[in-house]
Amino acid sequence: MHQFKSISEFHNYSNLPKPEHPLISLVDYSKVNYATDSDKIKWMQDFYSIGLKRNVSEKFNYGQQEYDFDEGVFSFVAPQQILMIEINQNIQVNASGWLLLIHPDFLWNTPLAKSIKNYDFFGYAVNEALFLSEKEENIIIELLKNIQREYQSNIDKFSQNIIISQVELLLNYAERYYERQFITRKISNHQILIKLERILNNYFNNSETLINGIPTVTQIANDLNLSPNYLSSTLKIISGQSTQQHIHNKLIEKAKEKLSTTELSVSEIAYELGYEFPASFSKLFKNKTNISPIEFRQIFD
Repeated sequence: MHQFKSISEFHNYSNLPKPEHPLISLVDYSKVNYATDSDKIKWMQDFYSIGLKRNVSEKFNYGQQEYDFDEGVFSFVAPQQILMIEINQNIQVNASGWLLLIHPDFLWNTPLAKSIKNYDFFGYAVNEALFLSEKEENIIIELLKNIQREYQSNIDKFSQNIIISQVELLLNYAERYYERQFITRKISNHQILIKLERILNNYFNNSETLINGIPTVTQIANDLNLSPNYLSSTLKIISGQSTQQHIHNKLIEKAKEKLSTTELSVSEIAYELGYEFPASFSKLFKNKTNISPIEFRQIFD
């Protein structure tokens, strides 16, 4: 596996001229020509990359899952993430677009150094390229060109702040477009809700699965073959609730069922639902329902 510690190393491997700035570079993707005859390239990079690519014939694997470019063109990769590209040597496609490379060192002493980690589309949270309309694509390209023009100009004390403001604007547009993409895919996303309901039912209807405790967000996400961040982001948009809230809702539903239809004690119900300490169960129940488990049971007496 290759590791690109600098933007310059990536330029060299891609048979590109040396970068004009050591910490930020806008690459014409049509000129990228990876220095390998292999049909598979695997690398880790120490910088952010934001890609706007068309006519991509390669298959991209980001982490453990394939990055979907079928309809989208806009993609994001964070530092220290693993990327694998499968190249079909028999297909000759004129790929085009832009690749913005930003080293974390460029963000030092700016608010973006911290806030960039809040964008879920970096990292493994999202594994599909973002679809853009022609108008949206033109907005992004103009921002990319503005960034390039600024670092190509004479560098002064204002340069970094101007570039950072352009990058922030670009990321905010991306966040808007991703949210729209989630919303317009509500039909397919509702399949996640159906599968989530089935998985949670399996957990809470099987006492053996609860021996190890209440299912975690990571466990549920793994069962759905999604990343935890991606799952929670999608659920927030289509249901208004996070994965953890869905887990708690199902737990309270099962607790109410047991409290109203069995003579099990509150402690026994807590243990059956995966709680090691009944007091924690009672606290959650009251937070969710505004009454204690005992008060709820008394309603049916």
